[in-house]
Amino acid sequence: MSLTRLRSIHSRPSPPADLYAFLLQTCVRTENVSAGRSIHAHVVKAGLHLGVYLVNNIINLYAKFGFFTDAHNVFDGMHLKNAFSWNTLLAMYAKGGMIGRANKVFVEMPQRDSVSWTTMIVGLNLMGEFERAVVVFLEMVRFGVPPSQFTFTNVLSSCAALEALDVGRKVHSFVAKLGLSGVVVVANSLINMYGKSGDVETAKAVFDMMRLRSVSSWNSMISMYSQSGRMDLAQDQFDEMTDRNIVTWNAIIAGYNQNNLNQEALEFFSRMLKEQSVVPDNFTLTSALSACAFLGLLRVGKQIHSCIVRTEMPCHGQVGNALISMYSKSGGVAIARRVLEQTMASDLSVVSFTALLEGYVKLGDLQPAREIFDLMNYRDVVAWTAMIVGYVQNGFNSEAMDLFRLMVDNGPKPNHYTLAAILSVCSSLASLDHGKQIHCRAIRSTGLSVSVSNALITMYARSGSIAGAKTVFYQICQSKETVSWTSMIIALAQHGLGEEAIVLFENMISTGVRPDHITYVGVISACTHAGLVEKGRHYFQQMQTKYMIQPAQSHYSCMIDLFARAGLTQDAQEFIKTMPVEPDAIAWGSLLAACKVQKDADLAKVAAERLLAIDPVNSGAYSALANVYSACGRWDDAAKIWKLMKDKRVKKEQGFSWTHIKNKVHVFGVDDGLHPQRDAIYQMAAKLWKEIKKAGFVPDTQSVLHDIDEELKEQLLSHHSEKLAIAFGLISTPENTTLRIMKNLRVCKDCHSAIKFISKIVGREIIVRDATRFHHFRYGFCSCKDFWLRPKRAMLSGEGNIGKEDSPTSNVTTFYLSTTINLLFTGNLSLAGIGLKQNELLQGGSSKLGHGRGIRDTQHRACGCCHLALIPSRSSETDQTMR
Repeated sequence: MSLTRLRSIHSRPSPPADLYAFLLQTCVRTENVSAGRSIHAHVVKAGLHLGVYLVNNIINLYAKFGFFTDAHNVFDGMHLKNAFSWNTLLAMYAKGGMIGRANKVFVEMPQRDSVSWTTMIVGLNLMGEFERAVVVFLEMVRFGVPPSQFTFTNVLSSCAALEALDVGRKVHSFVAKLGLSGVVVVANSLINMYGKSGDVETAKAVFDMMRLRSVSSWNSMISMYSQSGRMDLAQDQFDEMTDRNIVTWNAIIAGYNQNNLNQEALEFFSRMLKEQSVVPDNFTLTSALSACAFLGLLRVGKQIHSCIVRTEMPCHGQVGNALISMYSKSGGVAIARRVLEQTMASDLSVVSFTALLEGYVKLGDLQPAREIFDLMNYRDVVAWTAMIVGYVQNGFNSEAMDLFRLMVDNGPKPNHYTLAAILSVCSSLASLDHGKQIHCRAIRSTGLSVSVSNALITMYARSGSIAGAKTVFYQICQSKETVSWTSMIIALAQHGLGEEAIVLFENMISTGVRPDHITYVGVISACTHAGLVEKGRHYFQQMQTKYMIQPAQSHYSCMIDLFARAGLTQDAQEFIKTMPVEPDAIAWGSLLAACKVQKDADLAKVAAERLLAIDPVNSGAYSALANVYSACGRWDDAAKIWKLMKDKRVKKEQGFSWTHIKNKVHVFGVDDGLHPQRDAIYQMAAKLWKEIKKAGFVPDTQSVLHDIDEELKEQLLSHHSEKLAIAFGLISTPENTTLRIMKNLRVCKDCHSAIKFISKIVGREIIVRDATRFHHFRYGFCSCKDFWLRPKRAMLSGEGNIGKEDSPTSNVTTFYLSTTINLLFTGNLSLAGIGLKQNELLQGGSSKLGHGRGIRDTQHRACGCCHLALIPSRSSETDQTMR
């Protein structure tokens, strides 16, 4: 409205109130608030501001444009107010999201009609306060105010949101009583309410009784069948329709997508494009791109993207997120990043971020993911957990721990998945103190879920506290499932409590819990640690005959390891011949490890050749074979192996040990001279060496397979990494406290014997976690009972080339039992890399592994942690507390 026209109105005699009201209504329709304010001024000058009808229009003008204060001021200045005045003010606050002020106006109203009550119900619905909306409706009925059809549509919407079927049925009875069942919008609301509440049959009955049906009626039926998983009935309804709109197509396409029938979703999307009756909108494209993401159809996704570009549709919001998810899940992470850069990172949804993070995790590149995470405006617990799990999967444990601390300080409250993820970090680092803190936090905040309890069992076991693992296990009570039993069996096995692990396994079966294939890996490994060969044979057969579990590569490798550790190389060879699958690197490594004690150079050569054929850069295979030749006195052959290893540029894995002192990791290599307290450490090491020799310890100089004098051999043995770590622990911790030492390779015979003497002399318990198991040294005894040192057994470990030998491969127990933790979260086995490098240890100790794919959610958003794996480090052994 022009100012010229306003001046012409002002120059003439005052127009009647009806004309001003018409002009105000025109301003509302044309969204011209400045003209409306001018008209308000003219009304005041003309002295017409006392008229109720005209002032109501002024209030409505300000309310529509969001000038709530102006509207309320005009309302307060009215000398007379009618129901419309009150309802206009009430609607302004209710629809504007100011439900508190709306309720105050509602209470102050002298009279409330059907519009007043309905307005309050609408406002509560808009704010998501569905229960209060239903309560207001019941109050409305109690006061005898007749509901309108608009009232019913809103209260039925509240019942649908609450899935309150009983209340919805009572509302339906009101509808029938008032004769409104035939009203299309009310009937559509009834269909929606019954459908979302799970009563498909009644919804179908309401639909069948409708004389008149709108497109929304058919769309409601399609959506209902889609949500209940009956896509066959949804398609029947779709095919019966003669008039379809964009909502119809969206309902059928989204229905197929949400029910994991993504190929059918794309077929209907293609059919929609061919008919050209409607144009795809954001919802259509989101569903189609989601289908491409789950099918991994990068080419089709690119075609949809090009269509979006051609039609100049904006790529932000849900479409941009769908594009990012599609490219991330289909192998186009680089393109996903470009799409993100072209849109707004702040608009990135958690689901898309999780998908993008998953893509970067597969590439092992977490820096771009962290940059995106830091740019996100809204980061809920899912986003935080996804980022933490991404760090865990790639071995960046310190970064995961730092981010968790930041989350505790500034982020949302951690959930079960977050706690389980950070507990895996504590497990990898064997950080018992941090693990206990997380345990306390879980109890205080979220409580102990099964997933957190399983992670706690693993954390305590891998940190050397079998007592803590048992406590958590027995607290689970009736909620114990296969994974919980399996975790505990594995923990006992790795602590050397093979007999106790077998008893627990038998209890598991007697309570009716069905073991799975990982459970049998654990129980056979328990037999391996305890030397129970016949028990191991029995369980291997039982697995197949009683539970119909076909042996996997892991079970065959466990059996080979069982025979090899017992020195039964002939049995191991015969078993290999009967295997339906080719032995893997772990199986050949176990057999190679048995050859030194048996001094079977010929078999060692065969095993080493087969192992190197699988893994040409396995330094342990070269070292083990060379040491077998040395033990047999074949020095020339040993020299050839070392030369071959040098020529092929295969680097030998160096042995090192580490310990946690005051929340700091201290790492030691053999003959290490880099530690700041080097002098004090070597003084303590020399003192210990002297005292244990006085106590009767005899150094195992024969294990030093080099032609040097005895004094130098002793010096080399006394400077092994675990001895240096123990010396440092003794000078850095109070007396009578437990020392916890971790080692990346197997502890050698000399160190094992020496630590027994040290534990007796210093009067402390010393816990050593090596690449195979935990050893608890106390009062001159070890929890392993020296089983692995018996003459028939063959154990190969290594530190440098002096006095120890490399494991030809990751120990079978270590490798396969570590995967149990992965199964807790993903249900998949991931093959771990062989060898734990020192820089990986300093980063947290986890091998850089892949992860299993998650399961797509249909009704609720899946947590990033539900579909990202939590994989532990290679050194996943646990140890026991001395009984």
